[in-house]
Amino acid sequence: MLKIAGKDIPTKSGTKTNPKSQKEVPGQMLDKASKEIPTTSGTKSQIMMCLEKMVEESDIMHGAIRSVDMDEGVFGIAHSELIAKEDMQQLFEHEELGIAVIHTYIWYMYDTLMWGTELCNRFNFIAASRINTTFITKNPTSVMNELVDRFMVADDNTTPNLYFLPFNSGNGGHWVLVAMDLSRLMVYYLDSIPGDWSKYPSMKKTVDKEILKFRSKKNYRNRKDITWVRVQCPQQNNSIDCGFFVLRFMRDIIALNRIDIPKMVWNNNLGFILILSDISSNLLLNHEYVLFS
Repeated sequence: MLKIAGKDIPTKSGTKTNPKSQKEVPGQMLDKASKEIPTTSGTKSQIMMCLEKMVEESDIMHGAIRSVDMDEGVFGIAHSELIAKEDMQQLFEHEELGIAVIHTYIWYMYDTLMWGTELCNRFNFIAASRINTTFITKNPTSVMNELVDRFMVADDNTTPNLYFLPFNSGNGGHWVLVAMDLSRLMVYYLDSIPGDWSKYPSMKKTVDKEILKFRSKKNYRNRKDITWVRVQCPQQNNSIDCGFFVLRFMRDIIALNRIDIPKMVWNNNLGFILILSDISSNLLLNHEYVLFS
């Protein structure tokens, strides 16, 4: 029996258990998380090799799929995500992350870091499958309605809270993170390559318009223009890791329990990069039923 991250992982002669993780006090999680994450990629870790073996022995590698059902607390409406062989290979082969992996890790963060705590009232997620460059181009009205509907789900948007939108430039393109504070009319832009929101004018136009539309529907007074802030972020050194960086941006902000994101959250890249062993173990080993159900 191999124990990873406090959990028993099955070997040929053992069984698995999946006890409910204890919630940690917000603010303590970031330091703990940074110490747990290796800082070099190198060869595959024991966690990665164990996970790859588990997948190889399952029927996923023979075309089976798993459905991950997420309650409405994650994206504002009930949501299901299909995990297939291609999604596993994104992790094992260090490929660009797709929407299924992005969404499933968001579900993991909600379930293990947020559920049952004050963080559920402070941080919200918007599904990347509903709002991206491709959909904005094809059906802008539908995208705008989706965004306003997501904002309307919350009982109270007059107190500070953040809406995280993992935004993709389309056709398997680049991932960036947009974090919206509706009460203060602030939008934070986090990108692991140089540049700002001007690269995605349709995205900025859609976000601005729908924040104002939402506030109008709620009869909130718009005291000022919407302010966009480019947060200084660690930068990727290849053309693949943008999705991993976006997931880590969200995770660290939640762990800090900060609504007002400082322009510089991370001093440098040391200990930052979310390498494959971390996302794989958290995404799948903490939810073994994705593999074995």
